[in-house]
Amino acid sequence: MVRNASAKIKQVGQELKRLTSLSKKPPRFDRTKSAVAHALKGLKFISKTDGEHGWVAVEKLFDEISASNNGVLPRSRFGECIGMESKEFAGQLFDALARKRNLQFDSIDKAHLKEFWDQISNQSFDARLQTFFDMVDKDADGRITEEEVKEIISLSASANKLSNIQKQAEEYAALIMEELDPDNLGFIMIHNLEMLLLQGPDESVRGESRNLSQMLSQKLKPTYDYNPVRRFYRDTIYFLLDNWQRVWVMALWTGAMCGLFSYKYIEYRQREDVFEVMGHCVCFAKGAAETLKLNMALILLPVCRNTITWLRNKTKLGAVVPFDDNLNFHKVIEVGISIGVGIHGISHLACDFPRLLHATPDEYEPIEKYFGEQAKSYWHFVKHIEGVTGIIMVALMAFAFTLATPMFRRGRMKLPKPLNKLTGFNAFWYSHHIFVIVYTLLIVHGIKLFLTKKWYKKTTWMYLAIPVFLYICERLTRLLRSSIEAVTIQKVAVYPGNVLALHMSRPRGFRYKSGQYIFVNCDVVSPFEWHPFSITSAPGDDYVSVHIRTLGDWTGQLRTVFSKVCKQPTNGKSGLLRADCLQENNNPEFPRVLIDGPYGAPAQDYKKYEVVLLVGLGIGATPMISIVKDIVHNIRSMAEDEYEELSSALENGATINNKTSSPSPPNPKRRENFKTKRAYFYWVTREQGSFDWFKGIMNEVAEMDHDHVIELHNYCTSVYEEGDARSALITMLQSLNHAKNGVDVVSGTRVKSHFAKPNWRSVYKHIAVNHNNARVGVFYCGAPALTKVLRQLASDFSHKTSTKFDFHKENF
Repeated sequence: MVRNASAKIKQVGQELKRLTSLSKKPPRFDRTKSAVAHALKGLKFISKTDGEHGWVAVEKLFDEISASNNGVLPRSRFGECIGMESKEFAGQLFDALARKRNLQFDSIDKAHLKEFWDQISNQSFDARLQTFFDMVDKDADGRITEEEVKEIISLSASANKLSNIQKQAEEYAALIMEELDPDNLGFIMIHNLEMLLLQGPDESVRGESRNLSQMLSQKLKPTYDYNPVRRFYRDTIYFLLDNWQRVWVMALWTGAMCGLFSYKYIEYRQREDVFEVMGHCVCFAKGAAETLKLNMALILLPVCRNTITWLRNKTKLGAVVPFDDNLNFHKVIEVGISIGVGIHGISHLACDFPRLLHATPDEYEPIEKYFGEQAKSYWHFVKHIEGVTGIIMVALMAFAFTLATPMFRRGRMKLPKPLNKLTGFNAFWYSHHIFVIVYTLLIVHGIKLFLTKKWYKKTTWMYLAIPVFLYICERLTRLLRSSIEAVTIQKVAVYPGNVLALHMSRPRGFRYKSGQYIFVNCDVVSPFEWHPFSITSAPGDDYVSVHIRTLGDWTGQLRTVFSKVCKQPTNGKSGLLRADCLQENNNPEFPRVLIDGPYGAPAQDYKKYEVVLLVGLGIGATPMISIVKDIVHNIRSMAEDEYEELSSALENGATINNKTSSPSPPNPKRRENFKTKRAYFYWVTREQGSFDWFKGIMNEVAEMDHDHVIELHNYCTSVYEEGDARSALITMLQSLNHAKNGVDVVSGTRVKSHFAKPNWRSVYKHIAVNHNNARVGVFYCGAPALTKVLRQLASDFSHKTSTKFDFHKENF
């Protein structure tokens, strides 16, 4: 009887609490504060134009869909009609709107669709809040239970492709109930959601910064100059300021091409015996041939990576020579070679040879000493060594150049079997090695000349001697350096998104800078192929690590080979599969791996900037991660140096207030080489699982960066933009969990994630406002599509503000 009475009293108490909460007037929140701006633009249910204008498009779609459905719109196609991608979320929205109107059907007519549209396109915050509440409140009793919260979390996570949140929906539902239901009533009301929404981010800006921001906005407004001369002059000046290094190199190269062509053209124009028969054709052929000799020599230099790295690191040439554009210059020379081959070949085949065949005996007599007895057929010239070597070279170069185009190299060209072997990186890599045959034929072609008999005038070998020797030394250095000692695999991890992480022992004497890259070879996959990957470890680490994304044949096979020796991680370690080895107990099952490098890259120059903006798209974050770690290590090392110097000074009797004795500056060489005082890192990725790649590093940086030198920004583009109803609950959950546990629900790190894509103009503006009169290094690694946007913004802000932005892109 006592137990029953106690249970009854407890039940009555809970009911009284519930009635009391219902009788209380919900609190009215202050909607004049800045956070309301964030909340009022939130809870958008549609991304496209709303209101009456949007209804026209919706009505048109309704007519098309309902024509085959007896004049009604089925629930399954509601999202398609209103322009909502997530069908599951659209279905729940349909149910909420229908439940509010007591509709019991799975389809609606146009009148009901118009009512639905008016509600979801309503600009009122209260109306949007009520609609969202109705979606969560499945039984329409005006209260949201924990089970209903869990269901809407799962739905929101599914709509935003956040599988990790979906798995932890129950845990996160309990967190929301704990925060919004402190009295343990078992439900929350609509005013609780309003309170959570109005707790927007604190984006207070000082008056001075706000005024400067407004001034920058005015300066950056696009202005059109109607005077074409003045507009051309301004654009030319801007172009030269941004590209002066490229301009002088291209001008020098173009001048050399024109000079060599003119020199040979004039030489053969003055050879009366030859010009009388072959005319201007031979002048064009020989002029083009001379440019080909220089270009075939120059095309080797941009791929001499060791030489370029040495010049970049040990000399001051990097200030005037754009070493970052080595591969672009390689491609430019390729175009020059193609043009030269075309002019040379056409001039000979279509003009010179026919003239020789049709020349009269008297005309031919002066040049008989060069060609011998007059030929009777065209085949005479083709079967000669000059003709055979020339045709083979053209065929081989055309084959290699074709497979080097992006369509073939990146596997975009879909060919039937067995021709599909001609696409992909492997085909590009192997085809490029036929240059050995091409250069051999080129030397033979240059020796067996018809019109040149003296050896010192056969200059092909002279052009090629130094570049070929330098390239051979490069390959021998690479071969010897990489084959002396194979690295020891210390850790392997397979992460979501088909990413393989390799942690390797650091070879003796292996020194590198953050931002550089190495070549990796695995003889089990292919004994001849070497592939470049950015180093993700920092110079201060006792290991070398790379993160490899599976994008082609070689990387796919490498991942398969290492996955065989990996197992499911234990003890909370990261990765889908993992294998850790102790140095004294190495696992012999790991395949043999060789590395070659390091090689210079644009990002290694970050230390010369006081402010850096690091941008990585997907796996493009790899060089930036190394830089972020290096910045933290340098800051910590300088702090330790300062502490040691201060301790030493105090031990020697120096005091802080003693003006005659003060501690010496900490490690002046390090301070001179390391100028970075502020870094902004933006990592943009499509998949939530990608954040697992560098979770440990991000947490380490967040913990070690006590002075807030590095500003970390993670962006997950699979999540709908902040303010969209489909991500509203994720935003609420993110704020709660980060405030309570210090962990972001999307990335699983201490770094709070943003949704959708960054507004890059706002990013540049933020940096320009906070770093007036500074020079900012912008380093980007990722898809080419964003390169143009970031480069143009760097140019605009450099020209129109006092902050100068230097843009650099990883090109290897």
